[in-house]
Amino acid sequence: MPIIKIKHPQELVRLRRLALAAQGLLQTQPYGRGLAGARKAINHLGYVQIDTISVVERAHHHVFHARVPKFKPSMTNQMLLNRDIFEYWTHAAAFLPIADFRFSLPYKHAIKSGQTHWYKTRDKKLMGELLSRIRSDGPIRSRDLETNTTGDAGWWNLKPAKKALEQMYIEGDLMVSDREGFQKRYDLTERVLPSHVNSQMPSTEEFAVHILDQQLRCHGLVSLKGLTYQRRNTELRKAVKALVNERLAQRTLEQLQVSSGELFILETGAFERALPRLNNRMLILSPFDNSVVQRERLKALFQYNYQIECYLPAAKRQYGYFCLPLLYRDEFIGRMDCKAHRKTSHLEIKSLHLEQHNFDEDLVITAFVDAITQFCHFQQCDSVTLTKAHPKHLTQRLHSALKPLKLKPDSTPVSTARSMR
Repeated sequence: MPIIKIKHPQELVRLRRLALAAQGLLQTQPYGRGLAGARKAINHLGYVQIDTISVVERAHHHVFHARVPKFKPSMTNQMLLNRDIFEYWTHAAAFLPIADFRFSLPYKHAIKSGQTHWYKTRDKKLMGELLSRIRSDGPIRSRDLETNTTGDAGWWNLKPAKKALEQMYIEGDLMVSDREGFQKRYDLTERVLPSHVNSQMPSTEEFAVHILDQQLRCHGLVSLKGLTYQRRNTELRKAVKALVNERLAQRTLEQLQVSSGELFILETGAFERALPRLNNRMLILSPFDNSVVQRERLKALFQYNYQIECYLPAAKRQYGYFCLPLLYRDEFIGRMDCKAHRKTSHLEIKSLHLEQHNFDEDLVITAFVDAITQFCHFQQCDSVTLTKAHPKHLTQRLHSALKPLKLKPDSTPVSTARSMR
């Protein structure tokens, strides 16, 4: 089957919209609202990455907030308690749909068979003692373990015990049964996993089918490299490639090539499907959002060169410590570095950088103010300030638009900037 060459700008626009629609970022409530909406969202997305950085609300809550109206951070742990989701490793720590549990088993088996995840050595005696304690006494947190102040190397010594808990979790003997913030509670897998969930080890071919179908569903179009993003299982990669080639030969999939030369795979006919209408909405996304985490894909499709800079020395940062991507309509048009000061309920926008675009500036500013209003509610902030903006000529207009905002928790957002339309 010939490769479709994407040459016309409108063809690339359509690809972008296909990708964003598949991610649930064009519709206002693609999965519904509240807890039920969050459950549908993660079942569609396949995973939500967990991250510890807390300058604003944490990434796993932020991903839901961008797609699910009326989402509250407490709902993530509620889904964990309800056994709608479970916690494990994809390319990073993540929440995953409980229905996909069996596809965590190959990695658990590999770790148990000697592959290294975190620790090269493992204290099997300590692991056995901890497992016995959990079996007899119930779930445990690492802080529940008593620290041995005498310096003797016993299982009760916190650091080795914590490593043992984490090792048994990554090997699959334990699961996270509950969370209090970032304090995990571990229990035996057989006590956490609902009996109706399929726990049969998938074959490599079954795993390949799962990955391809899931990625096509949540991304719309995928690259061969992106399908096995951060997965180092050579046999799995071969199986995925073979499956793609088989479906290309059957013409259920087709390939297209963008101007950068990158090849994407999508279901035959997907390029012509009806897509949701655009609106003048801006979304403030997490750096770990499913739509932006594959940076090469992001650059190829959107010409958006994005890097999270919190891991760089301060002197090398161009945009700030924790810049959040800004999506307007179907384009990434900027980034915002901000910090939620929780003691004072204040959102500080340290820098706002808008890139060159062809949109009406009044509409962009209006959309930004509306997005910030919603974002402040999400951060439980009732005031907001802007330190600097780029381009500079927008600074005063943004100050004026932000100044009259009325931010009251648990009320409808009010933006006087609507008069600028």
